[in-house]
Amino acid sequence: MLRSVAVIALDEVAAFELGVLAEVFGTDRTDDGFPGYRFAVCTVDGSPVRSRSGFLITPHADLAPVEKADLVAVPAHAEGATAPAPVLDALRRAADRGAWVFSVCSGAFVLGEAGLLDGRDCTTHWRHVDDLQRRHPAARVRCNSLYVQDGRLLTSAGTAAGIDACLHLVRQEHGSAIATRLARRMVVPPHRDGGQSQYVEAPIPKAPEAPTLEPVLEWLMGHLDRTVTVEALAARAGMAPRTFARRFRAETGTTPHDWLTNQRVLLARRLLEETRLSVETVADHSGFGDAAALRHHFTRRVGTTPHAYRTTFRERVEA
Repeated sequence: MLRSVAVIALDEVAAFELGVLAEVFGTDRTDDGFPGYRFAVCTVDGSPVRSRSGFLITPHADLAPVEKADLVAVPAHAEGATAPAPVLDALRRAADRGAWVFSVCSGAFVLGEAGLLDGRDCTTHWRHVDDLQRRHPAARVRCNSLYVQDGRLLTSAGTAAGIDACLHLVRQEHGSAIATRLARRMVVPPHRDGGQSQYVEAPIPKAPEAPTLEPVLEWLMGHLDRTVTVEALAARAGMAPRTFARRFRAETGTTPHDWLTNQRVLLARRLLEETRLSVETVADHSGFGDAAALRHHFTRRVGTTPHAYRTTFRERVEA
């Protein structure tokens, strides 16, 4: 269970990315039923560091809390900077003892310097993916992902994607209900579909007369148990199927089928966590139809079977 978090702040740290980590893990919401964490912002020698915005940040401590933290996070920092050797050594030790190691945006370069990306799936801001791959050719850089988990290694793209990754980690450790409540508290989506391609500086042509897909998405969220087709959704949106499919990808960054499957898996996770419904019933309620289809999609997207997920989640909650 995640109980302690250490954030390593380097010189020229990005204030927003540091703030995201502090908002999710460093804000005490235990009175409202949220998990609490021992949270520490750390610098190499415990001295203040300057943010990219020019103001000084006074840390809680030097690198000592990193040695025992369940999660060690590195926010974005100055591009091209080299991390001090003590930071790299501390990150390697954290990874070796099984702690979560997490980077936001260009923080991935620090993990790369520590050798933690070699042979691993990872990501960073779309502007930096080519440079990250060039500097660390043994890494498997996924250029279109908002965040990537590879074992206990978690990397995220720029700025808001750090929020997505934090909520993903909260969901992993504490379940969908807590992550969804936290997202609502922060007034952000509990899960965003699509990838970074929707934010790259290559304008996607938009037909100004095309209506927003929000009503269709809201309807889908309330009817995940139903069998739906692109043709039926297009009709609900008042578009031709091909136009609807193009518009859907432009607005969400993914296909209708992939978006719907993701939402159904999220619903299945919540049902497995919060109810004692059979896997067959969970499959029916989440729109997969039968347990075999649920197992197929759940295993592909979560990395384990529904039964194993339920067992692991209960053990984690009871720990």
